[in-house]
Amino acid sequence: MTDASEIFARLKQDHDQHRELLDKLLETSGDSSERVTLFEELTKELKSHAAAEEQALYSTMLRKPPTTGETRHSVAEHHEIEEALNDLAATNMSGGGWLTKFKNFDHQYRHHINEEEEDHFPDFEQYLDDDDMKHMEKVFERRKREEMAEAEVTPEKKEDAKE
Repeated sequence: MTDASEIFARLKQDHDQHRELLDKLLETSGDSSERVTLFEELTKELKSHAAAEEQALYSTMLRKPPTTGETRHSVAEHHEIEEALNDLAATNMSGGGWLTKFKNFDHQYRHHINEEEEDHFPDFEQYLDDDDMKHMEKVFERRKREEMAEAEVTPEKKEDAKE
């Protein structure tokens, strides 16, 4: 149909940045200013990326019946990732509990982006046409910029989150 490699390369570029932030966070300790700063950067980056990815890519893929299952799966994982970020933000960074939760989050998030890159993106590519590409390219950067400007750390314990 079309060469969708540009949008997928752009999404992977974000994922690589996320991996770097995760690695840096794993090297921090306690409630250091470095941990606080990196966690805020990671949170804003992940929330803005997810919103832009959903509007640009996943809204497009929901209109392609063969890909709706994978699409819904990824969007549901975005919700779980946001809840986990909020829970981490509500947890004392100086305690061992934070690091345990963060390591679990790290594993969960890396699984999500690996699944997108290795399974979903190659499947999606075969269903995209030139109009889809124009839409996704236009929407992703605009939405990410808008979301990044408004993204914030929102502490909320998982057990207090509304389903």
